[in-house]
Amino acid sequence: MDLSTFNASLSGNTPPASSVYLQALWFDAKDNWKSAHDLVDHLNDKNACWVHAYLHRKEGDIRNADYWYKRAGKKRPSATLNEEWEQLVQTFLLDSNK
Repeated sequence: MDLSTFNASLSGNTPPASSVYLQALWFDAKDNWKSAHDLVDHLNDKNACWVHAYLHRKEGDIRNADYWYKRAGKKRPSATLNEEWEQLVQTFLLDSNK
């Protein structure tokens, strides 16, 4: 799958069969923050922490976002939320295509 295919899947009703990280980002793009958050909230790996951080940044809870960025081994980016979303999707698509 590539970014174009992933974006095309947003017109559907269910996320594509993919990693939990991509599923969370799919729900986020569909304006379903709660479903996105619920998918990563209980996970502790660095990728889940990065998605979790992005979601809290989008929510406007910067303090909580910074906590999750730190757990992910990252700093809060200066990129826009849309740019970070695309970076996350691209990263996890590359991982899933290996």
